Amino acid sequence: MKNSGSLIALSSYILWGVLPVYWKGLDQVPATEILAHRMAWSLVFLAGVLLLTRRTGWLADVVARPRAYGRFVVTALILAVNNGVFLWANNSGHLVEASLGYFINPLVNVLLGMLFLRERLRPWQTAAVLIALAGVLYLTLNYGRLPWVALTLALTFGVYGLLRKTATLGSIEGLTLEMTLLFIPSVALIALLGAQGTGAFGRSDAGTTLLLIGAGAVTAIPMLLFTIGARRVTMTTLGILQYVAPTLQFLIGVYIFKEGFDPSRLVGFVLIWIALAIYWIEGFAAYRRRAALAAHA
Repeated sequence: MKNSGSLIALSSYILWGVLPVYWKGLDQVPATEILAHRMAWSLVFLAGVLLLTRRTGWLADVVARPRAYGRFVVTALILAVNNGVFLWANNSGHLVEASLGYFINPLVNVLLGMLFLRERLRPWQTAAVLIALAGVLYLTLNYGRLPWVALTLALTFGVYGLLRKTATLGSIEGLTLEMTLLFIPSVALIALLGAQGTGAFGRSDAGTTLLLIGAGAVTAIPMLLFTIGARRVTMTTLGILQYVAPTLQFLIGVYIFKEGFDPSRLVGFVLIWIALAIYWIEGFAAYRRRAALAAHA
């Protein structure tokens, strides 16, 4: 069961890691239009999955108590910002910086847990956060500006995870509700662009139209795989696997998209990678200690 769970979870991270190639096929389409199609077609895909699996009972409670699900308005907006920034970065030559955001994300989660969930940082976790901050500071000085793409992606994904941590709906149901909330503005934008004659859907080549339709499936499928896999493996395993996606994105950005990567920036990336290594080793050691104490008890 654990082996199958690891393979399923790994497949989700691999898909997230190689999706930049899919989005690059739409680089002639503005990021906002791609985002609108991604949200709209995701709802169509997810609704089909829920109907096939007969998981629609939660809808009645949402309709009856809409205020109880108010936080999903916020998570939907955060998700839209995160996806929009990533799409823009991917198709405008900033994929390497985008990958940095997802390398930083676990450390952002630690900080958010400390600030909002009153979780205490252990000494080595504090060291990891400080080293990562040093890496971000170095990159800021090297770029001559804040690496805003990386920081925006890390912060939005971290806050999204924090809000969803205590949400009342499961992953698939929650994602479906978020896509439902974004559906009307997404369709409105698509319709507006179509009326103005500037939209790509149905006006560009057939390949572009098909890629826009497929945006829903390629958005939802990795999430579905992750949801299934995450239930079958330990958090430690997920902690290792989560670096597969940004690693693939980094390699694609450098070697396939041929983004310029100044070797001097490698210092900042190495500092962040060292911080992640410390964070993971410390976390694994803490997990082993807890397991040993539980077994002894």
